[in-house]
Amino acid sequence: MADTRPAPGSLDDLRQRFGPKLRWWMLLSVMLGSMAAVMASTIANVAVPDMSREFTLTPSRAQWLSASFMAAMTVAMLTTPRMLQSLGYRRTYTWAVGLLMLGGIGGGFSPSFELVIAMRVAEGWAAGVLQPIGAIIIMRAFAPHEQGRAMGIFGFGVVLAPAIGPSVGGVLVEWFGWRAIFFVVVPLCAIALPLGRRFMPITAPGGVAAGDVAGRTDLAGLALLASALLCLLNGLVHLHDPHRGLAAGLLLGSVVLGAAFLWRQKTAAAPLMALGVFRQGVFPAASVVAFFYGMAVYASTYLVPVFMQTALHLPPSQAGAVLLPAGLMLALTNPVAGRLADRLPAHLLICVGLLLMSASFAGMWWVGLGTALAAVAAWTVLGRIGLGLALPSLNLGALRGLSTEWISSGASVINFVRQLGGAVGISLVGVALEWRLTAHGVEGAIVGAAEQQAQMAAFHETFALLALTMGVAASAAWGMRARRRAAAAP
Repeated sequence: MADTRPAPGSLDDLRQRFGPKLRWWMLLSVMLGSMAAVMASTIANVAVPDMSREFTLTPSRAQWLSASFMAAMTVAMLTTPRMLQSLGYRRTYTWAVGLLMLGGIGGGFSPSFELVIAMRVAEGWAAGVLQPIGAIIIMRAFAPHEQGRAMGIFGFGVVLAPAIGPSVGGVLVEWFGWRAIFFVVVPLCAIALPLGRRFMPITAPGGVAAGDVAGRTDLAGLALLASALLCLLNGLVHLHDPHRGLAAGLLLGSVVLGAAFLWRQKTAAAPLMALGVFRQGVFPAASVVAFFYGMAVYASTYLVPVFMQTALHLPPSQAGAVLLPAGLMLALTNPVAGRLADRLPAHLLICVGLLLMSASFAGMWWVGLGTALAAVAAWTVLGRIGLGLALPSLNLGALRGLSTEWISSGASVINFVRQLGGAVGISLVGVALEWRLTAHGVEGAIVGAAEQQAQMAAFHETFALLALTMGVAASAAWGMRARRRAAAAP
């Protein structure tokens, strides 16, 4: 008689062993890995001033601490669906978490800035693979009426990492130096690995067996995308040069390589990016929102800690403490927003969230050396409430209109677009800050009241740029309403 028992570790086997609770254990497992990834992406920003002093970095060079992570993360996201199909959930997840842990350990022991950047690239690559898995699990393992709640709970865990990250990072930098921040991800990864091995199935999305998929990974497309992104980020950095010929050449190269990548995706047997997803429902409008959203959010996570330590002269621990209420409010807002996303139109919640974030950035214009820390905290809290409202609706609004076969690709692409915006945003804010500092005549050490005022003005103008970016994103979010109506029309 044939053995009808499911293969050990398969989705059916885990369902028999753990029952309906399996989906929540899977969610917890991937949430911890995502928390470690988000912690790695944000906690390093608290150490930028200390690392800038140790390695003698300009603002445009220091931003590579975040931009290198974001660039690697952006490229890696497009490989997640294929890795899940060929390796399955468990091997993909544990491989990425292990690489993230190794990147954290290597970064902490790095003797040079170049090696630090290499470890940030390794961490970013691991984070990029991890990022879409949570949304894929939620859309496949949870019923439609549970998805908002699951997305809110998942978001609560993920945003809890940046909520406590700056505070923990500030204390670690002040007590032990900047190297300590790299080791923060190690305990989270050490917990996530055994959970992933226990509760993540060896199967691919849809419950099918993992194995070879048609065609090989599009390495040529991956190289084109990575080259285009590097040219873009380097071109943005060199915009600050007195002679902008190199910047123009790099930016033109980025356009050419980007066009070649898109052409490759149309012709490759197994493309990294399924371009057909951009013809589905509101996904194109949601992608525009995600790009501008990523620009402002990730640029602000870089700029705000630098502003507090450089312009407001707060020690790292105090700067982290000022950011703590905002992070906790974000963590509390996210589950509520997830429940609201099951009841209210996505475009409405996204617009409200983006406008709150825009108001938060605009409010930084009035922050100066004499401003009470409570007022600074209040402006950051307002922005994080907006972030908490917008993110669950943005993910669900983009994916809900997709049929089952498009969900994995859609989750990967929407995260890719958001992270692409983040990589561009961090580079732009570093360039914009250096540009405004130079325009105000601030070069070298800040020694007098006039230089302090000029420095403050440069930061204020950079925050104003972020406020404008969020306004553009809000207008794009309102366009999701028209696209949804058009898609629903007979």
